[in-house]
Parts: sequence; structure tokens; C-alpha cells
Amino acid sequence: MADVRTTLKEAWAGGQVDYARLDATTEEEIHRQQEEDGEPGSTVHDDWVPEPKYMRKHLGLTQAQMAAAIGVPLGTWRNWEQGRVWLDPANLALLRIVWKEPEAAFRALGKSAA
Repeated sequence: MADVRTTLKEAWAGGQVDYARLDATTEEEIHRQQEEDGEPGSTVHDDWVPEPKYMRKHLGLTQAQMAAAIGVPLGTWRNWEQGRVWLDPANLALLRIVWKEPEAAFRALGKSAA
């Protein structure tokens, strides 16, 4: 079966994201796919942030724990997870930092992830 390429936004909208496969994708595979797509040297993935629900589950946190860890109301986190509210640039930046360096982010925020 051939791979079908879609954007992450298209995949999320259609519920087609294979998170186990996404986690298993190496940097080398990403670069190879970029070259195949005519985007050699692209750093598109460097500022990518996964959907909030995936991020939280990947970190092994409940909704309440994640909200507390980044200092937002639980209702705000739930709205983000359910796609009711789009993340503004500041919140995207915060989640990007949490995604790349969770322990440092939580420590800098003075919050606990547990």
C-alpha cells in the first residue's frame, strides 16, 4: 500500500494521524521526505507543535495536570484540545517550548507536571 501524503492539518481534520508512526519517524526520514517533496533543507518541522491532546498524552498528564503545569485554566486547555479555540501565537510559542523541553519549561514556569 502506497503512502498518501497529506498535511498534518488535513490528517487531524480527517482523524487519520497515526501517532505511533509519527513518534517513530526519525530526523533522517523527515529530511528524506522533505527532499522527495522538493523541500530540501526545509525546517518546517522545527516550529511544529502537535495538537494539544497528543502533546498532553505524550507527556503522560491529565488535562488538569497539563493546565496547571502551564498555568492556564482547565477550561482553556479543554477548549484547545477540543479545537473550540485556536491557539494564538503566544500560546503556540509556549506549547512549542513545552513540546521541545518540557522539564525546563515547567521548571521555568515554576509549575509541576505531576
